[in-house]
Amino acid sequence: MTTVGTSQAGPAPAAVPAPDPSPQTSPSPRERLRRAATHYGPVLAVYGGLKFVGFAVFMYLLDSAGDFREKHPRFGGGAHTWDVLGSWDGWWYQQIALHGYDPALEPVPGATGLITLKGNSAAFFPLYPALMRLVSEVTGLGPYGAGMTVSVVFSFVAALGIHAVTSRLGGHRAGIVAVGLWAVWPGSGAEWAVYSESVYTALAAWACYAVMTRRWLTAGVLTFTAGLARPTAVTLVAALAVAGLVAVWRHREGIRRPLVAVLIAPLGAVGYLGWVGYRMGDWGGYNKLQDGAWAHKFDYGRHTLDVLTSVPVGHFDYLFAMPLEDTIGVGVVLLVPVLTVLLMRLRPPVVLVVYTVLSYLMVMATQQYFGNVSRYLLPLFPLFVPLALAMRRLKWPSLLAVLGTAALASGSYAGYVLFELGVP
Repeated sequence: MTTVGTSQAGPAPAAVPAPDPSPQTSPSPRERLRRAATHYGPVLAVYGGLKFVGFAVFMYLLDSAGDFREKHPRFGGGAHTWDVLGSWDGWWYQQIALHGYDPALEPVPGATGLITLKGNSAAFFPLYPALMRLVSEVTGLGPYGAGMTVSVVFSFVAALGIHAVTSRLGGHRAGIVAVGLWAVWPGSGAEWAVYSESVYTALAAWACYAVMTRRWLTAGVLTFTAGLARPTAVTLVAALAVAGLVAVWRHREGIRRPLVAVLIAPLGAVGYLGWVGYRMGDWGGYNKLQDGAWAHKFDYGRHTLDVLTSVPVGHFDYLFAMPLEDTIGVGVVLLVPVLTVLLMRLRPPVVLVVYTVLSYLMVMATQQYFGNVSRYLLPLFPLFVPLALAMRRLKWPSLLAVLGTAALASGSYAGYVLFELGVP
């Protein structure tokens, strides 16, 4: 009897995947450029569009009033409307770019008031005029053209930094809104002028972003560089130090990289102040120059309190009184604590909180032209985060209507009021 055998079929072999006809490759430079344009194009377009609107209104108001034609080019005047943007501090920066520094404490003969020393270029930190000199040498532009070029370019770099920080907290759309708010802030007229605000804000924003992304050495170098731009960089140094300490304490980071960053960060400001003191033969020379030549000094907030208790009741008999500019300044000063509380409710990274609070306190505790307070507070970009997170819910037509209207108004309060009715 023959037994018919049945075949014992084993499990079917696993299917071998067909080779991918289009293997994954790194994006080409053209593709990377396209992606960057798609991501960052709206950021730059919104910022540039809002700034252009405000700038055009500012130029129109200047030309219509004609006040600038009656003033010295150093004090808000010139042959052309755009010359105003290179006056006041801008005049000093141009002199430094052309002639360098000659630090000295020279008394004003027979002086009896607040101003006892002659103004000296050493009061202005070196990074911005150095960039002006570099751009002038490369492009052939004069100091004014080079200064405007540096400011405008760095204003866009700052806008990208503000977007990067805000996007980590509230997404791409919130980042765009924050950039738009920075473009129309009451002190935003200095962003496109021969002033150092754009350079400093760009460095501060990217330094904070570097801390948020744990790029400690990058943060240290950026903070070091910011210290060569403005003395207020000491608040950025403190913010970096506190953030590093918190990261180490929470075991999120080893101690070596934050420590190196903290050691590097203050060397820019300390180095420049030390050089000025050495050249003057007085280690406190910088502070004496600020006090004696510009009446800027740390007074624990006495002058600020004087203004805040005078302007609301219509009194303008305090130091450096400028009614319209000071009224706007009071509104800005009272708005900042509200925005700071809203910011802290979001529980943002500690670097943003420390930087914002210390920067605000430093401005409030210093005797200076109070009308300039909106410009001095311009680098406090974290204040725009809570507003940006709230406004991101608006549809684009509504959002552009709000920011566009503010841009039109900024031609007056951030441009004409700042540069012509006051002392920026």
